[in-house]
Amino acid sequence: MTAKTNKPQTEHAAYAAGADKTVQPGTGAPAGAAYTFRKLTPHEIPAALSLAWEVFSEFETPVYPPEGTEEFKSCLKNEQYLAGLAYYGAFDGTKLIGQLGIRTRKMHICFFFVKGDYHRRGIGTSLFGLLRRDYPDRAFTLNSSPYGLPFYKALGFIPTDSLQTVNGIDFTPMKYTP
Repeated sequence: MTAKTNKPQTEHAAYAAGADKTVQPGTGAPAGAAYTFRKLTPHEIPAALSLAWEVFSEFETPVYPPEGTEEFKSCLKNEQYLAGLAYYGAFDGTKLIGQLGIRTRKMHICFFFVKGDYHRRGIGTSLFGLLRRDYPDRAFTLNSSPYGLPFYKALGFIPTDSLQTVNGIDFTPMKYTP
């Protein structure tokens, strides 16, 4: 993959300059729509975890065995697993429509979800752009579901191993290097 795929999209270049975090969405968005992207406050984290469950249930549960669904659900309630995560959110007005949760010590993205009605509008790309603005020279890892693989490749992540299954969860380990 060329270095060009790692560069932020034009609509997200403002992040690198530290500009306002309210941006026009990407292709496919309603005309005139704008979303806000920012770090979440501690009291917003339950809503982010709820959004993760909602999106996982819609896009992953239909293809995962019950063991995988239960494994994911247990992660959302495991305080030890959730400790140390920083969360970013995307908002349509006051409505949380996307979230990214990262373990900042390891730069590992644990949660990255956008509501289905908002897919293909640049929201996930903008969330990742905000993360890159906060950590411009850092590499990131994540474990991609089969559903998310094309999206992460488009962001510039590359697989570091083949598809794996652990506790019913299918994933491909990936890494992004600036």
